Amino acid sequence: MSQVRKEPAYISGQQRNAPTNAEMVFELIRPAPLTEQKRSRDGCIYLYRAMKFIGWLPPKQGVLRYVYLTWTLMTFVWCTTYLPLGFLGSYMTQIKSFSPGEFLTSLQVCINAYGSSVKVAITYSMLWRLIKAKNILDQLDLRCTAMEEREKIHLVVARSNHAFLIFTFVYCGYAGSTYLSSVLSGRPPWQLYNPFIDWHDGTLKLWVASTLEYMVMSGAVLQDQLSDTYPLIYTLILRAHLDMLRERIRRLRSDENLSEAESYEELVKCVMDHKLILRYCAIIKPVISGTIFTQFLLIGLVLGLTLINVFFFSDIWTGIASFMFVITILLQTFPFCYTCNLIMEDCESLTHAIFQSNWVDASRRYKTTLLYFLQNVQQPIVFIAGGIFQISMSSNISVSGRQNNSCSLNCISFSTPSIGGKVCLLRDNHYQANEYSRQI
Repeated sequence: MSQVRKEPAYISGQQRNAPTNAEMVFELIRPAPLTEQKRSRDGCIYLYRAMKFIGWLPPKQGVLRYVYLTWTLMTFVWCTTYLPLGFLGSYMTQIKSFSPGEFLTSLQVCINAYGSSVKVAITYSMLWRLIKAKNILDQLDLRCTAMEEREKIHLVVARSNHAFLIFTFVYCGYAGSTYLSSVLSGRPPWQLYNPFIDWHDGTLKLWVASTLEYMVMSGAVLQDQLSDTYPLIYTLILRAHLDMLRERIRRLRSDENLSEAESYEELVKCVMDHKLILRYCAIIKPVISGTIFTQFLLIGLVLGLTLINVFFFSDIWTGIASFMFVITILLQTFPFCYTCNLIMEDCESLTHAIFQSNWVDASRRYKTTLLYFLQNVQQPIVFIAGGIFQISMSSNISVSGRQNNSCSLNCISFSTPSIGGKVCLLRDNHYQANEYSRQI
């Protein structure tokens, strides 16, 4: 009698648990098991994939390098150069056709586009610093041998990639919502200068012109996202290594099996770890300084214009798009500024850990080195925007609030000859209009 051959149960289990394509794409947002070897630089995987897609990381050699550089040139021409100039061109040629709401919707993005081009230029010109910083992370990872330290590495890798994914959804949500709400309302989303296609000539040309604008804006949004997310990702990884260094300091001279000389060597290794962390910060500080300073200059003015547009001129669909735009503007500075505050607290915790470690009955050489270490750790890691003011939550709120209250001018006026009117917005500290006049 023939017997039916049965497949092992574990085969069907593996087939059921086989990851789908979506799970493989988003696998980096979940902490990897400790059986896998993850490095700190893996927290930048999504970031550098986007850089490669937008044309920032060309191959080192071969014919493909020149083909890739052509793509790089195209993205910079269209997304970094044409976009801000396209706004200016539309103001010079089509200002008569703008309604007040359309003008404010365009102006708020125009100002941010000029700032984005500056941030992109700074980030791209100093990209070598970000790449070099990853090499220092590799040196810091050599000390992460304990299971709890590897677990922290896996957690920060997942957290960093997850943060980039959240930024991607928000930024793409803004571009998509503006595109759809504007086209369905019968006008291009940003009304960039386009001498070849007149969107007034019919629905088809409206969709073609709007789609071209959306493609250009999507590239610019991705470039802006790269300039806004790298400070957060690199500082999240920095915090993880500060946390692991603090735990190593707390364990100093706690193992009775180690001799005094071996305990001293552990202290020296902690000192060297701190020096590597300071080198890491010194490399990324110039890049962060320029991009955050540029954003600080614009955030208050852009938020002010957006709120005026939302309160007085927007309909439901424009309001949704403006709401998404406000979220993107806030994401450009607030998460990173909050992380800077946490880094300063981490440095203070390092000082407490050194002072509270087991050093009372240590040798003279150990105490001398510990004192030197304590003096260096007492200087917190601070990031400076433009070499002028410290990056923190207080400075962020102060800068954005001050510009938001003044909004550059107390009166925003613009003429719309096509409707024969002049709109004047007089605002107080809460952006309330005191006069709305139309002369015919």
